[in-house]
Amino acid sequence: MARSSLLLHHLSRRRLRNFFGGFLFIPTSLALITSLFILFYISSTSNLFIQHQETRIHLNSPVASSKLNPPTNSKYTNNFSSSSSSLPKQSDGEGPVQPSESQRSPKLQRSSNGDYGNEEVYHATQIFLEDYKEMIKSFKIYIYPHGKGDRFANALLPVNFEPGGNYASESYFKKVLTKSHFITKDPSAADLFYLPFSIATLRHDRRVGVGGIPDFIKDYIFRISRSYPFWNRTAGADHFYVACHSIAKVAMEKAEEVKFNAIQVVCSSNYFLAGYVPHKDASMPQIWPRQVEPPSLGLSKRKKLAFFAGAINSPVRQNLLQVWRNDSEIFANYGRLRTPYSDALLGSKFCLHVKGFEVNTARIGDSLFYGCVPVILANHYDLPFADILNWKSFSIVVDTIDIPLLKKILKGVSHERYLMLHRNVLKVRKHFRWNPFPVEYDAFYMVMYELWLRRSSVRIPLLN
Repeated sequence: MARSSLLLHHLSRRRLRNFFGGFLFIPTSLALITSLFILFYISSTSNLFIQHQETRIHLNSPVASSKLNPPTNSKYTNNFSSSSSSLPKQSDGEGPVQPSESQRSPKLQRSSNGDYGNEEVYHATQIFLEDYKEMIKSFKIYIYPHGKGDRFANALLPVNFEPGGNYASESYFKKVLTKSHFITKDPSAADLFYLPFSIATLRHDRRVGVGGIPDFIKDYIFRISRSYPFWNRTAGADHFYVACHSIAKVAMEKAEEVKFNAIQVVCSSNYFLAGYVPHKDASMPQIWPRQVEPPSLGLSKRKKLAFFAGAINSPVRQNLLQVWRNDSEIFANYGRLRTPYSDALLGSKFCLHVKGFEVNTARIGDSLFYGCVPVILANHYDLPFADILNWKSFSIVVDTIDIPLLKKILKGVSHERYLMLHRNVLKVRKHFRWNPFPVEYDAFYMVMYELWLRRSSVRIPLLN
């Protein structure tokens, strides 16, 4: 009896084991079949994932209704009145060379120290050339009309003299734009709308002054939103203004729709500050205008390693002076120079752009004009034309914390790389020049191209 019970127990265990073994085999088989199916699907559709195509991105401006409260103080009340250039295909000294098929991808070359760098001046030369040509042909700007009898005609109309000084970029842009083929008197044909007030002029106007600029801007936006329908249909997203003085940071304090919706084309392009939004806003170079051709000087005559001159008005400049003031290779100067500024730039391999009160100064434009490779010591600086130009191909960017390592960094630049940087400096300096009458690819056209990139790809029709 005991033997038969033991036999029955043994047989029942075998049956259960066989049963569960067969049961476990089912999900294992399903998993294997599923894996094989996935592998087959990927292999049969892999051609979908290896096709590359060029994509262009148009930035759509935010659309919202505009509700502006009337200004409490309306002493700034204003009165409102109810040939395309060809693109050269080959380099003639005025534009980039039309790339061959093999040049349309950025070249990565290895330098003597083993680092790889992109030597191309433009991020995407072919796209830039094609888009630039389209911009020249089709881009249109509408300027809010003002007359000579306007109370603030001095700040709203272009100047009738040749702009000069540190903030000339602002005046040059308006002066050249108003005479260009980009202007349309038909608002329905406009891609963007220009707010023509001049911050640099208003700060010297005794009726306004620095403290009154925010009220002036608030009043101005209120007036155009009441007099015209264009601002309200996009809350200002297809509008822009241009300013080179740093006071523009606080000028929009009482007109936040301008700060957060409109395109701000400014020299003080510090993306660390809340008022500046990269990709929406655009950086414009601060350029001291020169109406002479840039000089040419052989590299053998550039004896100094690096040069800086300027007021000591920031901790960054104080640190630079403290570390390198008495150095025999890095010339960090303040106060009056013993030699002409231009000679110092012409005699240096590297020229230092060091943050002062703001991230921007005219020293980048100075360096490029005199053929000196710029060294950028200004953290959080959204460099001019960074959407277009590959700054690493013609400048050195150094974090301000690395000022004590500056000589080591600059001496670590191989001769081969320096020649490449200097060669590209000579290529890009035409982009950093203002001309009384615009020249292809100069600063005016580059700013216009930045605006063209930021236009809306969808035009909102005016309501009847």
